[in-house]
Amino acid sequence: MFDGIERRVVSLWFPRLASDRALRLNPNDGPFVLTLKENNANRIHCLNATAEAQGLHKGMTYSDARAFCPDLRSQVAHPPEDQRFLQGLRRWATRYCPWVGLEGDDGLVLDVTGSTHLFGGEEAMLTQMRRRLARAGMTVRIGLGNTRGAAWALAHHGEGIAPAGDMLEALAPLPVAALRLDTNTSVALQRLGIRTIRELATTPRAPLTRRFGPTALMRLDQALGNQPEEISPQAEPPHYGVRLTLPEPIGLVGDVMAGIRRLLEQLCPKLQAQEVGARRLCVTLGRVDRDSQQIELRLARPLHDAHRILPLFERGLKDLDAGFGIERLRLEATVVEPLPARQLTHVSAARKDKLEDLISRLGTRVGLENIQRFLPADSHIPERSFIISPAAYSDPAPHWTLPRPRPLLLFAPEPIAGRTPRPPQRFRWRRMALTTGRAIGPERICPEWWMEDEAWRSGLRDYWRVETQEGRRLWLFFTPQAPSWFVQGEFA
Repeated sequence: MFDGIERRVVSLWFPRLASDRALRLNPNDGPFVLTLKENNANRIHCLNATAEAQGLHKGMTYSDARAFCPDLRSQVAHPPEDQRFLQGLRRWATRYCPWVGLEGDDGLVLDVTGSTHLFGGEEAMLTQMRRRLARAGMTVRIGLGNTRGAAWALAHHGEGIAPAGDMLEALAPLPVAALRLDTNTSVALQRLGIRTIRELATTPRAPLTRRFGPTALMRLDQALGNQPEEISPQAEPPHYGVRLTLPEPIGLVGDVMAGIRRLLEQLCPKLQAQEVGARRLCVTLGRVDRDSQQIELRLARPLHDAHRILPLFERGLKDLDAGFGIERLRLEATVVEPLPARQLTHVSAARKDKLEDLISRLGTRVGLENIQRFLPADSHIPERSFIISPAAYSDPAPHWTLPRPRPLLLFAPEPIAGRTPRPPQRFRWRRMALTTGRAIGPERICPEWWMEDEAWRSGLRDYWRVETQEGRRLWLFFTPQAPSWFVQGEFA
């Protein structure tokens, strides 16, 4: 691709990535460490320069660190957040070249071939990188060379620029660990007296291959440019956001809805092309006075249909404060989920869509988590025969059949008078005098002996469906092992 131009690679190493990220959020000039629990012990995961200057180091137990440094401040590390932050740094680094990839958990690699002259040369570009990262509170070590291995070696063990040409001259004094070898191999080489890359390069290759395998010499060849090594840039994740700038400020709800409709007509085809659906949408209304108002919409199911999403914004716009007018709108799908194309029948699809739209509409009023549905559970005990799950995050059970009718309303057993196995002819329940009309039963249910349950200590139960002359349809049970009657449910 770049015939006639020598390849140049930059390696950025952030040795204090986690602690620098944490200190950006909560600045602290004193000693500071991030801890992680490993083998039932809290150990230092990352630390700042002040803590390191006081003798602390990575992997040290937190209790020992506090003994050395009483004024030490700490925080629990969060590696997933660190990786998201590193992804942000990767996006930032694309300002220097399009070929940017991740280098482990705390580094970046950039193929800057042909782009250094845009920043005044290699030295000027690295100076600009250091200045910008230092201003952002990041500690960085930078290496530049002809190969990825050479740049990594310089960033981790030398920091600097290797002139274009033979990489061996620049890497020769560095230790063998600079070749990205594992610790065991590095230690074994040092025990043989091979401490630097120069000594490794001048050692006969055949004995080294027999002793350490091909990896050590492969890393050496990659660093010196004798063996190719690719840099795989990460593709930018798709961005689902559109904006609209208006020629004149608006303030009516109808006008804002018309603007949102235009934004949805731009956003939804993009979602459909990627076979994803929006699960959460956010509209930002920018006012003339530079203030803004955000309206968030959470959906029961991922959607990419503009005509189904648009009516759900109406409730959020009821509290619209347009001020002196709204001049710009921005719509972004902040959470998306896969929504592949599928074959649907016109009857089943319409019914499911209506139910999901209803859940979304109700969810905008009371919250999606408060709309729940029953799902079957594997138990013959009435109280355990179902589970309750948020309707927006679960699918209805396709086949839920009950061998016997169950009451619509199930509550804790409430005792009533009665000692015989047949339902009492007359009884009082909740201050009501009831007379048994028709009784169907019994249905005997035994307790689950493998599961402790205080409510079932009375033993097996004989359930009856009782229709009272007063109109109540109750679910009663009798406990033969401790003769008593209870009401546990009510049919519709």
